[in-house]
Amino acid sequence: MLTERRLMAFVATQDADRAKRFYRDLLGLRLVSDEPYALVFDAHGTMLRIQKAGPFTPHPFTALGWEVPDLRAELRALAAHGIEPKRYPHLEADELGVWDAGEAEIGWFQDPDGNLLSLTQFK
Repeated sequence: MLTERRLMAFVATQDADRAKRFYRDLLGLRLVSDEPYALVFDAHGTMLRIQKAGPFTPHPFTALGWEVPDLRAELRALAAHGIEPKRYPHLEADELGVWDAGEAEIGWFQDPDGNLLSLTQFK
């Protein structure tokens, strides 16, 4: 039924201008439109809608993630823009915050609203 349909992704923001700067200027996503209720980005062919939600509490788990070919290079590039890795005391991670999950290595960071984002490099 939905196997032939395009997936859309959603996260929320309390501050659309701040989210626009983060996703467009820091992460490099192309802004498609700034609508009354959402910012719309093209995330490599997937529509990402950042909902203008007002006050909310972000989920404690990953909201969005990207598969990358060089995880450490991507994390260094984010760090150069002031984006710090999110670390978890129960997961053993290296100096860049990379956790070895066995079949993949994963690093996390947050957007300005606290939405948890991840980068994954599969082995």
